[in-house]
Amino acid sequence: MSLRARISADIKDAMRAKDTLSLSTLRLINAAIKDRDIALRGEGEDREMTEAEITAILSRMVKQRQESARAYEEGGRLELVEREMAEIGVIERYLPRQLSDDETEAALDTVIAELDATSIRDMGRVMNALKAKYTGQMDFGKVGPMVKGRLT
Repeated sequence: MSLRARISADIKDAMRAKDTLSLSTLRLINAAIKDRDIALRGEGEDREMTEAEITAILSRMVKQRQESARAYEEGGRLELVEREMAEIGVIERYLPRQLSDDETEAALDTVIAELDATSIRDMGRVMNALKAKYTGQMDFGKVGPMVKGRLT
């Protein structure tokens, strides 16, 4: 079942179960996907988004909510932090499993070896290869400094 179909089915299930948090979050996900579909048509591309593109949207949504949760926490708005974290939980159901630290390091070693990357100039190529293979499975904000450390 495609990611789109899973989200649509889960919207119906959330409606039946009267799960307002899941329902509102799933509707936000659906709206973000539809917005991107419309943008693609506006760019002259008459195609459906790939699973990787949908995963990228979901990853951005998680990152936005993490930033919001940090801001709410700094402002002492703990009820809003809880809501953001709950939304992150719903969104993460549709993302691939996150790689552990050991798996991330092994993936870095593999990609660096495959590309024969030796200097900091190769960082862009390494990051692009990692994003192509592991979108949604690793936090590239944390991976960037790791790559930089290995290439210097």
